[in-house]
Amino acid sequence: MEVNKEAVKSKLKISDDVMKTVAKLAALDVKGVAGLSGELNKMSKLRGNSPIRIHMIGDVAAIDMDIKIKSSAKAFSVAQEVQTAVKENVQNMTGVPVARVNVTVCGVVFE
Repeated sequence: MEVNKEAVKSKLKISDDVMKTVAKLAALDVKGVAGLSGELNKMSKLRGNSPIRIHMIGDVAAIDMDIKIKSSAKAFSVAQEVQTAVKENVQNMTGVPVARVNVTVCGVVFE
């Protein structure tokens, strides 16, 4: 008697909203970041002008972010730290590989 076991394929889908939340928290955790450029809410999603945009290329994510930095921070250093933090956090928390994180500094906040 032979038992035939068929492999059950399952697929896990991580919502873009989850990845956006993880990316937002990772970016705001970086020293020198004053905030995101714009608001992350339902209206910004509908209009397509969210400060965080996720593009899926197959099973790999590409993330674009618009941030504001503090006046005392160096933009280049902060942007590099944001790229690293966002990529590591999204990959570790969701399991979705991240190909790139594009950071645009859209403003400076004077304290």
